[in-house]
Parts: sequence; C-alpha cells; structure tokens
Amino acid sequence: MKRRYFLEAGGVILGTAWLSQYLIGKSQVIATASNEFEITKTEEEWREILTPEQFYVLRKHGTERARSSSLDKQYAQGTYICAGCDLPLFKSETKFNSGTGWPSFYAFIPGAIGTSADNSFLMSRTEVHCHRCGGHLGHVFNDGPKPTGKRYCMNGVALKFIES
Repeated sequence: MKRRYFLEAGGVILGTAWLSQYLIGKSQVIATASNEFEITKTEEEWREILTPEQFYVLRKHGTERARSSSLDKQYAQGTYICAGCDLPLFKSETKFNSGTGWPSFYAFIPGAIGTSADNSFLMSRTEVHCHRCGGHLGHVFNDGPKPTGKRYCMNGVALKFIES
C-alpha cells in the first residue's frame, strides 16, 4: 500500500510540474523595435512608486479580484490613465458595464496600448499593456458592444481616473 501511495504522489507531483508551464503566466510583451519601452525602471524603482497591488498587476501580470475596483462603477466624464506612467489610455465615453466586475471599454485612445499573446491557464488570450511603460492592464475580447465589438477588460488597480 505504501508503494502505491508513493507512486500516486510522485505522479501527481510530476503532472503538476509539467502542467505548471501552462498554468503560470506566459505572456510575451512586445516592446518597441529596440525592445525597450519609453519608460523603463528597475523592479525596485517600480516598487517605490506603485502600491503592492499595482505592482502585482502592472509588473507581474496579475489580476485583481473581480468587483474589487471602484472604477468598475465609475461613470463620470474623464480619462483613465496608466497607474504606472500616467499615459492617457481610455476616455469615459467608451466605457460600458460589461457585468464582469472589471472596468471595460470598447475602444482605447489611439497609440496608447500594445497587445501581446497570453497563453497562460491553458487558454489563449490577447493581453493589453501600456504602450509607454509596458505595464499589464488586462485583456481584450471580441464580445464587446458596437461600434468595435471589442471588450477591453482592464484591472482597475492598473488605472487612475482623472475627472474632466
């Protein structure tokens, strides 16, 4: 019986190790032609200017808990900017209630974002990042409203709202 338990436990450990390559975030952010963003900082410099939650999302490609951001229900007129570098990303006119628990937009400010392939968690998605600092913002999906049909599902902690 002990040998069988040992073999089963070993199989679980090996299987987990093999699957971890697919479960751990594997996004590839494509920067500029020189492979650098306009704003670059060391990990320590980012930690100094970002909250722990912002650092986790923007620099480590994390995701905040759904319905945890006050920006999800923010509908005042203004601009949503990158929490890492203050680049304007989205206008309030393009925000809509997606029901997902994250701030969602159907369009971005031209030139503000970049995208990359995210093949984590056994699925293929399109990651959205800030064009200027490379910070992870969220993902874009093809189930949004007209006129674009896109849903830019953003982490609220990666954004700041500037009311106009």
